[in-house]
Amino acid sequence: MFRRLPIHRFCLPLLVTGLAALLPTAARAQVIAPPLVAGVSVDAEGVLHRQGVADPTGQLMQERRAAAKAGLNPKVATPSKLRKVSLNRLEDAIRDSLAGGRRPTDEMQYLAGLTRVEYVFCYPDTKDIVIAGPAEGWFQDPVGRVCGIQTGRPVIELQDLIVALRAFPSNGKGPGTIGCSIDPTKEGLARMQDFLRQHGSHATPAETESLVANLQQALGMQTVRVLGVPSNTHFAQVLVEADYRMKLIGIGLEQPPVRMASYVDRANPATVSRNALERWYFVPDYQCVKVSADDLAMQLVGEGVKLVGANELVAANGSRQETGHASGASKAWTEAFTKNYPKIAAAAPVFAQLRNLIDLSVAAAFIQQHDFRGKVDWTMAILSDEKQLPVETVNAPTQVESAVNAIWHGNHLMTPIGGGVHIDPREALSPSNMQRDTDSKVEKARDQVDLKSLAKGQWWWD
Repeated sequence: MFRRLPIHRFCLPLLVTGLAALLPTAARAQVIAPPLVAGVSVDAEGVLHRQGVADPTGQLMQERRAAAKAGLNPKVATPSKLRKVSLNRLEDAIRDSLAGGRRPTDEMQYLAGLTRVEYVFCYPDTKDIVIAGPAEGWFQDPVGRVCGIQTGRPVIELQDLIVALRAFPSNGKGPGTIGCSIDPTKEGLARMQDFLRQHGSHATPAETESLVANLQQALGMQTVRVLGVPSNTHFAQVLVEADYRMKLIGIGLEQPPVRMASYVDRANPATVSRNALERWYFVPDYQCVKVSADDLAMQLVGEGVKLVGANELVAANGSRQETGHASGASKAWTEAFTKNYPKIAAAAPVFAQLRNLIDLSVAAAFIQQHDFRGKVDWTMAILSDEKQLPVETVNAPTQVESAVNAIWHGNHLMTPIGGGVHIDPREALSPSNMQRDTDSKVEKARDQVDLKSLAKGQWWWD
């Protein structure tokens, strides 16, 4: 039912692992620069691959923007600071399309161009649940990502909204955590430790390329796990891409999209244990939910994403034990990434997609927590039916080749090997993390919506 687009790098709230092995000697390895328009794909075997399209002058993007703008309804293509979408009326429109033998329109699939979910409103009198946020016209970039024509921000897709709503059904069930992890296997870590014991102490600069290749071979394929949502969905693919891309930036295999030092730029090999495994993972910024006094309106405030870290030690048999703290370099790296997240998300759209998925997850959990569907008598019969609206339509990522980079610092060679995303929407909605709408701004924003004036069949408006 939905377009099968190429997968993009995605990182979400769960677990990111990275391994730093230290070898004495002196030189510097070459850092691989990413393509201008970057993404990922997953083959039929579930293996994640990097992909990219060169567009050095930006002409290809400009042509795609112009063509898309010419083909869009001018009304939906006009930027809006606050576009509203009634989920109930949207489902009714989709039902009419399906009944007529038609697939959902592009306006439906891209939620009238919403680029963020800022508000969630409930209207028991008119039986509506409304999400609202900035919106604009959209185009598909060279790697298949659907982004706003004016800002380049990725639009929110119907299929991702459906995954989030299905994850938090009206019966109160749902996942404790939504996320992903990319982890080396125990066997691979054991082989790597054995290789380092045999060859690490007498490495030479001329052997750098061979060392990296042998470490990569020893580690083998890393395992990709997705939690809380079906792994064969676009939602899951975005999580994995964001995680993987963040890891590549951290270990110096992808140039940061903004000016900032990576983890390997900051790490001092002399202070990092050979068996140290750095772990980085995205989590929601839980200080971002503002609720009206009657609990019928909610606002998501702020960027909503932060990167945190931890540290593990790897035993000779490949087992891992958490130390409970992150190294100084790891802490500086995660804090810098979090501080620069708005700029990073603007330059690398997959991180804005990750932020949108976190917003959708928190919004869906809020709708469940306050029983909005019960208040408006909405069974979500169409959106919850995989047979009528399939979203489990892409290859599920299960493996990825270990990413290994070699960076020389003084007389030490550091070869970091990268891994997650961890979203707990219910924690975001705990009393300690929510702010009351003391100035009634959220309630006033809800009351400004006039649903009774909508035309028959209209499901979005500015």
